[in-house]
Amino acid sequence: MNKKILKWVNMTAFVILLLGGLNFLMMGLFNFDMYAAMFGGTGSAASRVFYSLFGIAAVALLAIILWKAFTTSQKKPATKTTTTTTTTKTA
Repeated sequence: MNKKILKWVNMTAFVILLLGGLNFLMMGLFNFDMYAAMFGGTGSAASRVFYSLFGIAAVALLAIILWKAFTTSQKKPATKTTTTTTTTKTA
């Protein structure tokens, strides 16, 4: 996958999840659902789109994390060659 596209997807999903997390924080602390208030309730089409975006972003980030973990575990670490020198003392 192209690194620029992967970076864009990663950052976009991160921002969407950040907004969703802040919304859940407000729901937990103040019993206030920001997206339901802005778009006319939790059943409205616009609210459902935002909730779906949160889920898609979570799946995308999970896929990226698993993909990176799988691809980096498959790479073999470079072997380091060392040379040793021996010195002998003469009397």
